[in-house]
Amino acid sequence: VPAGTYRIDDIIRIGHSDVVVRGAGSGATTLYATRSLTELIGAYGSRYGGDKSSWSWAGGLIWLCPKGRWASLTDAIRAREWPFEGWTGNRRDAWRTLATPAPARRGDRTITVPAADARNLRPRQLVLLRLADDPGHTLLQHMAGDGEGARTYVWADKTKLTSYVPYEWPVRVTAVQGRRITLERPLPLDLRPEWDPRLTTLVTPLTGSGVEGLTLEAAEQPQAPHLLDQGYNGLAFQCAYDCWADDVTVRHVDNGFGLIGASACTLRRTTVEGRGAHHPYYCREGSHDNLIEDFTVAARTTPAPSGTQLHGINVEGLSSYNVWSRGRMEMGTFDSHRGMPFANVRTDITVNNNGVHGGDASAGPLFGARFTHWNIRVTNERAGLMRIDGLAPYSATVGINEVREFDQIDVPDFTGDLHTRLEAYGSPEAVRPVNLYEAQRAVRLR
Repeated sequence: VPAGTYRIDDIIRIGHSDVVVRGAGSGATTLYATRSLTELIGAYGSRYGGDKSSWSWAGGLIWLCPKGRWASLTDAIRAREWPFEGWTGNRRDAWRTLATPAPARRGDRTITVPAADARNLRPRQLVLLRLADDPGHTLLQHMAGDGEGARTYVWADKTKLTSYVPYEWPVRVTAVQGRRITLERPLPLDLRPEWDPRLTTLVTPLTGSGVEGLTLEAAEQPQAPHLLDQGYNGLAFQCAYDCWADDVTVRHVDNGFGLIGASACTLRRTTVEGRGAHHPYYCREGSHDNLIEDFTVAARTTPAPSGTQLHGINVEGLSSYNVWSRGRMEMGTFDSHRGMPFANVRTDITVNNNGVHGGDASAGPLFGARFTHWNIRVTNERAGLMRIDGLAPYSATVGINEVREFDQIDVPDFTGDLHTRLEAYGSPEAVRPVNLYEAQRAVRLR
């Protein structure tokens, strides 16, 4: 798309793999969007009833979603049904089991399957690892770190959280040697027989597609009251694997960049700006292993209307192993939106911490195990969701400047020792390495 400003009256949908929409640069090519998702697709209510709009946390005016998954989503919306938005959708029993792996440990890259199952697998194949919870909710306990507090936590009444399992994690097979299967990435969790571990088929994913070098500007409307957004949303990556955005700005949007059941995607040099957004960035419906780097959440250009909410960089719905790196947040917060996300990293970020987290009580804990906040510079010294050593089990808060402790209003979900670390408190300038993600990547590449 050459330099210039172009009016768009519908969704730009990327439904096939290896397709890139490329402008002449975010300062040169502008797509001016005139209509909301409510106008284009219809009202999209919440599965929990009421007058909430699901466009407050779903969909985009540039929407990367495989063709088959898009059809099932929009058909359900138009039929006033609630569609599950991840890799297997509403028909979670419709996917074929390829292999049943033997027990393995978190971090393993090689697993063992029966010889007959190995014949179903081949290098470069994308498969879905599925882990179901058991009646004692030991899978959820494992995601929380297997600590004493997780064992005594009341899981059974967290109906929204329990709807997120089975945990679904897409991954490529890199080698098949007899019964030994090598995976592209390390296992995110243990494989235990009581969780019925399986490698299954999944919806045909979107891979190798991206958006580069443009600005998406929505027709400026006042920000809607909380959860009533009409869907002037930016980019959505849904059931996308190894896709990307680079040098993309979104302006005057309800939601900026969304990852919904998306994995191994990279957002680089992205900006959310304009009249203010509900969710500048979000990871939901089991989004894993995504990287958001060199990102900006700009200060809003108009005052926030009464009744609106600002979140920030969001993780929820068992989303895991996502990284935010080298960011500047002139507004917002580190939004862990319940639904027990776990093992997410925020590193080398400057933040004016003026947002709030969300999340329904039935979605369970704010934090699972192994969150890390590393080299975080809080310009307004507000503690909430920045210093997490009193909240998040098996977490590390390393190199954060001194913050106002009395402003930490959340309480831990788990009782007992949280096994957390607080290091270099008050001295972010002294932390080495400066960026945890880049240091870990350098070690891995060596």
